[in-house]
Amino acid sequence: MTPGPREHAPVDVHLRRPSDDDLARLLARCKDDVLTYAPTGCTLDGTTPAGLTRREWNTTFASGHDYALAVDALSHWKVQEHAGLVVRSHGAMAVGTNVAMSARLPIGFIDVTCRVVAIVDEPDRFGFAYGTLSVHPERGEEAFVVTRSADDFRFDITAVSRPASRLASVASPVANRLQAAATQRYLRAMDLLTRR
Repeated sequence: MTPGPREHAPVDVHLRRPSDDDLARLLARCKDDVLTYAPTGCTLDGTTPAGLTRREWNTTFASGHDYALAVDALSHWKVQEHAGLVVRSHGAMAVGTNVAMSARLPIGFIDVTCRVVAIVDEPDRFGFAYGTLSVHPERGEEAFVVTRSADDFRFDITAVSRPASRLASVASPVANRLQAAATQRYLRAMDLLTRR
């Protein structure tokens, strides 16, 4: 049975890196999932729904970095992959695309599932937001957006979330440190991917 919005599947944690087949099965499993939070788009419209916590990170890249490369990095999951995640999606970057990812933990790996809920595609601004599905220790949304100005571009990462279970709540200080470390890897990945 696919978990509904109030039910939550166990978090997938294992010792070995998942194979392509493992992630393909996880992706198939989340096909008919519903998002585990509401409303969608909160990372992009500046609101913070009750019970969720907003976290924001950003950095600016100037000379020597290419905005077109940043758009390519976001639209093809390269930021996540270069940050160390194993990523599989069921299609091109679009609203409704599901993605299964596996991240290295201090010991083992954790798998998560998300769905793209918004795309930003403007002349000087590009990015996306994805929301959590049933396999995830958090409930909420995360957005990755680049914005170009005359001489540089800024990369913003915004997360609006809360722990998905009591166990995740107890472990939230550890989860917060892991999320902050992952975000720093995203920022470093963008730096490396956009250098000319």
